[in-house]
Amino acid sequence: MSVSELQRLEAESIHVMREVAAELERPVLMFSGGKDSLVLLRLAEKAFRPGALPFPILHVDTGHNFPEVIEFRDRLIEEIDEKLIVAPVQEAIDAGRVKEEGPSRNRLQTAVLLEAIEEHRFDAAFGGARRDEERARAKERVLSFRDEFGQWDPRAQRPEVWNLYNGRLRQGEHVRVFPLSNWTELDVWHYIQAEGLELPPIYLAHQRRVFERDGMLLAESEWLEPAEGEEVFETSVRYRTVGDMTVTGAVRSEAADLETVIAEIASTRVSERGETRADDRVSSAAMEDRKREGYF
Repeated sequence: MSVSELQRLEAESIHVMREVAAELERPVLMFSGGKDSLVLLRLAEKAFRPGALPFPILHVDTGHNFPEVIEFRDRLIEEIDEKLIVAPVQEAIDAGRVKEEGPSRNRLQTAVLLEAIEEHRFDAAFGGARRDEERARAKERVLSFRDEFGQWDPRAQRPEVWNLYNGRLRQGEHVRVFPLSNWTELDVWHYIQAEGLELPPIYLAHQRRVFERDGMLLAESEWLEPAEGEEVFETSVRYRTVGDMTVTGAVRSEAADLETVIAEIASTRVSERGETRADDRVSSAAMEDRKREGYF
């Protein structure tokens, strides 16, 4: 029997998750409610059901998320009856542990994530990052080690040959694990379609009030208002990724079903982060700089 590329990717990802769960003591699955973390969650269910997942689910919540995504997150976690840990950025701001600078809280997530890892003594964190997303992510191994300060050194990574992974940790270290490393955005969408996964509604075309800034369509919200000369208008959009509303751009689209979304993704030549994430446009090394500090 022949194995499809999607089945091969699924088997590889499940292998990674089982290996890490067996080798490390306190893993956690990072979850945003977005398409990649939804695929990651389905893979975890396939790897460990019918038992409970051998790790909790963690969401670092900026407080500036799309309301539709938070509603979806809470409903889904209740349906699958798993443990959700929410690490709110707002609490860290209120306590003075991080300082808010500008509307975007994306960079503040790093300190809050590292606090949650230390508090719960997690030694491995599963994430939904893929190598095709951005050049810094393309440098990472499946197992990406962080030092005692949570920092990443792209020049000091361990070889991964023949799908063999060295999960040995030194005192204070932890590892980020990316089972979807070898997937593409199109693979993710095909898997969502094959598995019949429900998504937050913002992934499909809908009417939203937006304004254009630096070539991106940003949603009007209580946390981000148009500047002088930026006109708010209503149009049909969808999102390729979810995150902080203040830096996540929409794309014009009439794609109201998965088949049409997949056709649009197949024809685009711009990565999802390149098209829709303002924080990655600060410099050509913006993502790598954040990852070195401990970002996802």
